[in-house]
Amino acid sequence: MTRKTSSFPGSWSVADFLDHYKEVPLHRIRLNPAPGTATEEDLQRILEREDRLYELVDGVLVEKTLGMRESALAIWLGHLLCEFLAENDLGFVTGADGTFRLMPRLVRIPDVAFVSWKRVPDHAYPEEPIPDLAPDLAIEVLSKHNTKAEMQRKLKEYFLTGVELVWFVDLVKRRVQVFTSPEESHIVHEGEVLDGGNVLPGFKLPLRKLFARLKPTRGSKGHKNGNKR
Repeated sequence: MTRKTSSFPGSWSVADFLDHYKEVPLHRIRLNPAPGTATEEDLQRILEREDRLYELVDGVLVEKTLGMRESALAIWLGHLLCEFLAENDLGFVTGADGTFRLMPRLVRIPDVAFVSWKRVPDHAYPEEPIPDLAPDLAIEVLSKHNTKAEMQRKLKEYFLTGVELVWFVDLVKRRVQVFTSPEESHIVHEGEVLDGGNVLPGFKLPLRKLFARLKPTRGSKGHKNGNKR
């Protein structure tokens, strides 16, 4: 798997920085350590000491935000995947604090992820706090604090670094957008069945079961990014 190196030019002005990270709301960018200087050690220290999650993007710490229902649904989906894997020993599942080094200076934390044993030759969980590893399946539970541009950037990074399947779970529209590449996707609606494709052969999940505990919605009015986080 080919990995490219991300960089944060030291000659950038504030305007350059704001333009490069314009897809991320500024309140989610941490200023200490200074943007462009953050390291994996900084990220690990914060994850251990603070009740907040950050991703590392080109030396910048970007906060991940999940509300109560997004968090609950992510755990429920992870549980359903684990149930399937208990009967089909294909790999393991990580949750909302499972870190992946996709490239140097790029650490992402999918809300839920599946890693097949073929990516972990000894069939054991990685011991490194931030393994040099990309999941087979990355799942993002969309929330109002993420923009369409941010999710498109994540999507491209995932596939560039070897992820084979990405699910964007939309709680407002009660559907899952299934990506097999940044340009190819299809929508699975609440009344339909989500399957694992070639990544999780045999996995099938009626979305009514996934969304059963959500309160009825009156449409998506006011959700500024449609079906994106």
